[in-house]
Amino acid sequence: MSASQPAHDAPATHVVQTRRFSCDGGEGALGHPRVWLTIPQETGWIDCPYCDARYTLDPNAAHDGH
Repeated sequence: MSASQPAHDAPATHVVQTRRFSCDGGEGALGHPRVWLTIPQETGWIDCPYCDARYTLDPNAAHDGH
């Protein structure tokens, strides 16, 4: 398995417009503490450590310097 291949299937996948963003589980009081995540350039995706949601960077997103 390479760094660009996920280790498991994500329960949900979201496309974001910036490399740095937050995740709170999206379910209000049923969610989880807000965490800030940064998508690594090497992989192009990151999984939330709480809810396992996968985030990928929109290929058409403006470069945000992260």
